[in-house]
Amino acid sequence: MVKTTYLTLSTRGNTDVQEITSLISRAVEESGFENGVVVVFTPSSTSAITTIEYEPGCISDLRQLLEEWIPSGRDYAHNYRWGDHNGHSHLRAAILGPSLTIPFVERRLSLGTWQQVIFIDFDVRPRQRRLVVQILGA
Repeated sequence: MVKTTYLTLSTRGNTDVQEITSLISRAVEESGFENGVVVVFTPSSTSAITTIEYEPGCISDLRQLLEEWIPSGRDYAHNYRWGDHNGHSHLRAAILGPSLTIPFVERRLSLGTWQQVIFIDFDVRPRQRRLVVQILGA
């Protein structure tokens, strides 16, 4: 069986990191499935979903690393084509990816003790984001 639900997030853009583990856990619990997998997907080319230890130091380190790898102030061909100055946003999202699959057992996500799910909006402005949460289970 498959159940689909959606999460709506308001973001600030510019590498806004939001912890969404509890939202996904609630969706799994409400699905009625005991065991299976949950897929979380962002239908966006300027945002990503991954896991991390969600604490201020780690989030700061992640932002710094992304700025070093893919600087926001650099000239990108995408910026010249569209004039929206979010070329770095697309590249950061492509590196981290738009989805995450998590197994669950007895209605509980199989995450490590220090592992939380985060959504990152890399675009250059605030956005309303709608994530797809698809739960496959029995």
